[in-house]
This record gives sequence, structure tokens and C-alpha cells, in this order.
Amino acid sequence: MKTFALRLKPGQDLRQSLKNFAIAYKLQAGFTLSAIGSLKTAAIRFANQDGSTILNDTFEILSLNGTLSVHGIHLHIAISDKQGRTIGGHLDNGCIIYTTAEIVLGELPQYIFLRSPDEQTGFLELDIQDNDLL
Repeated sequence: MKTFALRLKPGQDLRQSLKNFAIAYKLQAGFTLSAIGSLKTAAIRFANQDGSTILNDTFEILSLNGTLSVHGIHLHIAISDKQGRTIGGHLDNGCIIYTTAEIVLGELPQYIFLRSPDEQTGFLELDIQDNDLL
């Protein structure tokens, strides 16, 4: 496993920054290992919803999980507000860093994470390819 560590700064878009990182480093099978920090705006798509909900306040990033590659990213986030209430869902563009985001990523060199159409779900879903079989 290869690992990467990065820090995002105030004003950066969390999802877009991770997408750009995956492209810049040509990640083929990346995933999150650790992520903490804060947001001043959160854009989260909740389960079975068509669009994202925009929340404007300060939030702590409690968790960020998912996969990322040059072929696409799929990440879920959990955040808490000033009262410690937790909310989470699908990470969307528009999650803006408040003070920092400290992120550690891993990459599995034996795999390629593609995003392929799935007839059953109607979405682009994770398609795991084994590099050793290609």
C-alpha cells in the first residue's frame, strides 16, 4: 500500500481538492484512511435525495470515507455542529474548508477502481479491476 498525506487550507473545496489530487497523482485505487478538520459550508446529499442540502455554519469533520481514483470518486462525510449534533451523507462539491482538513489517503497498487454503469442501481458504481489479471 502506498500512502499520501495532505492538508487543505481555508476556502478550498474538499471534494474538488480530493478529485484534483487523485488526478494529479494518477491514483488508480485510492481510499481514505483518516480525515479531520472543519468546514464553513457543507454540501451533503442525504440518502435517496436528488439534490444536496447546503448548510452554512461551522462544522467539525468527524469522518470521511470512500474511494477515489482518476476514474471517479465516491465519498461520504460525517460532520458535527456547534452543539455536537452529527449529520452525514454523500460528499458533494461545495464543502468549503473553514480552518483546515488533515487527510491521509491510501492506494492499493494491485487494483484499479473504475466507475461503470450499473443496470440495477442506475448509477456509476465501483468496478474493481485486478492489475495482475490485466
